[in-house]
Amino acid sequence: MPANPVDAVEARPPLGKLIPLALQHVLVMYAGAVAVPLIIGRALGLSPGDIAFLISADLFACGLATLVQCAGPPGIGIRLPVMMGVTFAAVGPMLAMAATPEVGLLGIYGSVIAAGVFGLVVAPSISRLLPLFPPVVTGTIILVIGISLMRVGINWAGGGLPTVTRMVDGVPGTFPNPAYGGLPGLGIALFVLLVILALIKWGTGFIANVAVLLGIVAGSVLALFLGLMHLDRVAAAPWFAPVLPFHFGWPSFHLVPIATMCVVMVVVMIESLGMFLALAEITGRPVDGAALARGLRADGLGTLLGGVFNTFPYTSFSQNVGLVGVTGVRSRFVTVAGGVIMLILGLLPKMAALVEAVPQVVLGGAGLVMFGMVAATGARILATVDFRTNQKNMFVVAVAVGFGMIPLVAPAFFRNLPHALHPLLESGILLAALVAVLLNAVFNGLGSAEQARSEATAAAAAAEHV
Repeated sequence: MPANPVDAVEARPPLGKLIPLALQHVLVMYAGAVAVPLIIGRALGLSPGDIAFLISADLFACGLATLVQCAGPPGIGIRLPVMMGVTFAAVGPMLAMAATPEVGLLGIYGSVIAAGVFGLVVAPSISRLLPLFPPVVTGTIILVIGISLMRVGINWAGGGLPTVTRMVDGVPGTFPNPAYGGLPGLGIALFVLLVILALIKWGTGFIANVAVLLGIVAGSVLALFLGLMHLDRVAAAPWFAPVLPFHFGWPSFHLVPIATMCVVMVVVMIESLGMFLALAEITGRPVDGAALARGLRADGLGTLLGGVFNTFPYTSFSQNVGLVGVTGVRSRFVTVAGGVIMLILGLLPKMAALVEAVPQVVLGGAGLVMFGMVAATGARILATVDFRTNQKNMFVVAVAVGFGMIPLVAPAFFRNLPHALHPLLESGILLAALVAVLLNAVFNGLGSAEQARSEATAAAAAAEHV
């Protein structure tokens, strides 16, 4: 008799099948996993060596968080086939913190650690907040996340930022970036984009699933051939180095950044709830309140570990949930093995140095797809919302997106408000989330918990193949 769905989750494939299946999960998430440390590291003006370390730390913490989620200690972990990665939802707030000198990288880590502790504490109660986050709210938030990140992808495609800061006679000055918008760089970014689109159109199965990663590889080869990518730092990097806690120093803790990251944590955990419910449908393993609480505690513990090991908040990656549905392989031990592979990659500085060496124009071509797909996921969730008979939903989306665009199109809009609030006000994602939750509650009220669970499952199912 064939194994029942519950047995399939606990099945242990032989090693010859386990490793390729685990590598498949790693490859599907790899490009998204390394994007956030690249964004934050370059926004902070870190050295190439420090950015490479951020990438190593991120891969290492990805592995830790995945192991916690799939095979964690008692009371922690959903124990379903989940791969954990840094959430894009935290990028906007962290960029705002990075732009605040008294917060900086150590303040980001302090807020991440505090948010992880907050997540551990509130995990059992978070499902009660589901009625605050119907698809009209979550879809709007994810749409704004994607639109906000597009600025990063576009600047990558242009070759960095239009201006650069450098010291002249001991005084920092801002100067035009001569490489920005150069034709060779734009050509490489376009080449990467076309490779990805071609693989998506004509590739099948696994090839289509890793189109972004293959596009980055193709663009890197072209950049290397044109002399625009240099491997000196890769050659100089050691083969092995541990990822030690608090590599950059002891974290600092600031009230407004902590409150901001806790709001992000709530949004991330609500999204995780939807992913867990969708994964339960895919695997056939029912999840009750206790199982959901275990999964959310793993989000909190993973985020806490992220702050300790020099990286950022973690959540389940939707593309890997989609991969479970596509392949039909439901064993959690596949993603356990994937977590081990991520741990090993995090201990290999040459891998991180290679990623850091990829020119920004190459990443730009991929970023347009990667970040655009985040926005498309939000649009896909919004497609499940009833706009025809309930036009109030249109106003929820319209006003929330408008607030979310303020920091993007008018960075000085809030300059006369208290400086301590800037990490909150300069994050379009947080503004959109707060406005969407408030307007939905005013216009639509709050539904039942059961209705919220059903809507969360439908929304996650709409997003799982992106």
